[in-house]
Amino acid sequence: MKQQNIQHLYWRAGFGATPSQLNNLSNLDKHEVVNVLFQNSSRFNRLEIDTSDLEHFTAQSVIKGKSKRREFINKSTDKLKVFNTLWVNRLVTTDELLREKMTLFWANHFVCRDNNIFHVQHYNNTLRSNALGNFVNFVKAISKESSMLKYLNNVQNHKQKPNENFARELMELFTLGEGHYTEEDIKESAKAFTGYSHNFEGEFILRKRQHDYEFKTFFGHTGRYDGDDIIDIILEQKQCARFICGKIYKYFVNNIINEDRVEELATVFYNDYDIENVMRHLFMSDWFYDEANIGSKIKSPIEFLVGMSRTVPVEFEKTKDVLKIQKLLGQILLNPPNVAGWKGGKSWIDSNTIMLRLKLPSIILANAKISIKEKGEFEDSFEKYYSKQNKNRFVSVKIDWDAFEKQYNNSSFDEFKHQIIIPELSEGTESYLKTLSQNSKRNFCVQLMSLPEYQMC
Repeated sequence: MKQQNIQHLYWRAGFGATPSQLNNLSNLDKHEVVNVLFQNSSRFNRLEIDTSDLEHFTAQSVIKGKSKRREFINKSTDKLKVFNTLWVNRLVTTDELLREKMTLFWANHFVCRDNNIFHVQHYNNTLRSNALGNFVNFVKAISKESSMLKYLNNVQNHKQKPNENFARELMELFTLGEGHYTEEDIKESAKAFTGYSHNFEGEFILRKRQHDYEFKTFFGHTGRYDGDDIIDIILEQKQCARFICGKIYKYFVNNIINEDRVEELATVFYNDYDIENVMRHLFMSDWFYDEANIGSKIKSPIEFLVGMSRTVPVEFEKTKDVLKIQKLLGQILLNPPNVAGWKGGKSWIDSNTIMLRLKLPSIILANAKISIKEKGEFEDSFEKYYSKQNKNRFVSVKIDWDAFEKQYNNSSFDEFKHQIIIPELSEGTESYLKTLSQNSKRNFCVQLMSLPEYQMC
């Protein structure tokens, strides 16, 4: 398999390939390379932080006492920040690339936000465990998650007064897409999810007195349906497979939809709703590796940050620095902007975020600040400075340059360039790179990561 195709696959299915991975995979054919990717992601490892200091909180103490409730929320919020950085670190260090990339994808599909660390942690691991599994079971599991029940108000969904929020988003955002259901379908399906609730620990509970056991008519079918029945009926529609595969195509292939390719994926997916099968089909398709798809995707802030850290191992000394960078770049894990999630694509870039992206490699890896002097388009605009007290540092990091040099020691500067940059470089960029000193691979790395082309994968 060609190196460029391996790099393309590993950026879309993960966060880039290391030289050792490229060397190990270059002698394999496409089928073997894709198999390695799935084999490495066959395991499921929970992501968990230490919450033992919160275990003394009980349902009674939190519900009845205002001060206890406030204390729990404050401590839980702090834990969420730790969980955020642990997730970022998992993305940087994992060998289960595809499972973690799929978890990131599903987190922006089944969008949810919560301030209870126990419920968030469980939700995140539900995404992870189902990321390559059966989509039918996945949707049913999500419908019973405490974080989702709270986020879309289904805990307020009672037979006397149905709340339609979850039923609407289930069809509009999670399964079918807008325009493929009626208002009556929303009303009837909402009744099926009445009584869905959870206990303090986050375990699913059906409150039988609040559940509507009467007949519901949904998509032309009539029965005493519960939520699982509604999900089964929804997934009988091939539109569900089309909708999901359209999102998969935009995320993993190209922001510009090819309807024929989406229909091809949908036919595979609709057959058994097996996520692994449809992803295998995608990565084995010749068209996935078309020139038009390589380097066509703008990296999300997390892809940008994680990819950079996988190339040059960086340890952030303060949790707040990781969160600060995410906030400035426009994507904070566990904190989506709304139920529709992040739009992606060109929305990742504006006049502020592009400047920060171009500066960030030097800020993190060379403790640089930006010169205000007018300079040429591709000239180095970073004015390095150092402080013994590190007072001027934007972030505090430990950089493992030894690990970087061990990885890239045998790569020539030209090989290194092609390992770091995925899209074809413009003539202006190529001319600029020829003017750079090639005495230090460290400096060359920072300069490559500061190019506009590095924003693409």
